[in-house]
Amino acid sequence: MAQPSVILATASYDHTIRFWEAKSGRCYRTIQYPDSQVNRLEITPDKRFLAAAGNPHIRLFDVNSNSPQPVISYDSHTSNVMAVGFHCDGNWMYSGSEDGTVRIWDLRTGTCQREYESRAAVNTVVLHPNQKELISGDQNGNIRVWDLAANSCSCELVPEVDTAVRSLTVMWDGSMVVAANNRGTCYVWHLLKGTQTITCFEPLHKLQAHDGYILKCLLSPEFCDPNRYLATASSDNTVKIWNVDGFKLERTLVGHQRWVWDCVFSVDGAYLITASSDTTARLWTMSTGEAIRVYQGHHKATVCCALHDGAESAPS
Repeated sequence: MAQPSVILATASYDHTIRFWEAKSGRCYRTIQYPDSQVNRLEITPDKRFLAAAGNPHIRLFDVNSNSPQPVISYDSHTSNVMAVGFHCDGNWMYSGSEDGTVRIWDLRTGTCQREYESRAAVNTVVLHPNQKELISGDQNGNIRVWDLAANSCSCELVPEVDTAVRSLTVMWDGSMVVAANNRGTCYVWHLLKGTQTITCFEPLHKLQAHDGYILKCLLSPEFCDPNRYLATASSDNTVKIWNVDGFKLERTLVGHQRWVWDCVFSVDGAYLITASSDTTARLWTMSTGEAIRVYQGHHKATVCCALHDGAESAPS
């Protein structure tokens, strides 16, 4: 089976994962996920597998197979897995869970190699572009940097006490990190290299982006440069696009009828895909802010999406 050049997947509270032809909007494959809801989807750098983070496990599915069964299951979390992602060469996977831990997994064997204690439900984890640090955000408002070389927490900060950090995003060149919280606020820091190799946070901006929760924040990818954007998806049913130069509001994407849970940029930053409680996912063009495709097929809230439309990343 030929590998599709664009892989778009969505998951819903209807306990299904759907694969779509991005251009036509046709759903070409549905996987039943009966055990739990799916909280997060992520596609491996080589486009071969889709990770689905559920409760309390992560399942890996073959993108190019019609088999409904997962290839492997990762099983040592004890509560909802809220974050999942991959090292750039696909050697290992990371996750964060409401059980209060951040974990690193051997992709091939399914074994947990490391476990970091956040002491509060972990809502979001991102991998620094240097591939050597994980940054997590939790329900108590803590942001922690996990130094993978030293195998310890190298930095800890609390932008707003007792306000859950819902989403984190790091600029592709490692220059900036944004944390979004339950009060609709984004905190922005410059990332600086400290005296050793430890990343330091220098406060840059505080953005009151929405009146409701921010459920996802996302910085634009490398090929979008020199334009740099921040997308914020919210419980107010909108996604806002901010120019990182001064954090001016560029446009507001309006069309979803309910909460917008997730969003992902195309590799060139020209398009954005969103997932919403209104059961749909949508494809937006960044130049006009119009929705040019609606993906309809789920019959409950669509809460996460994953897109891989770039070239395969070769193992380094």
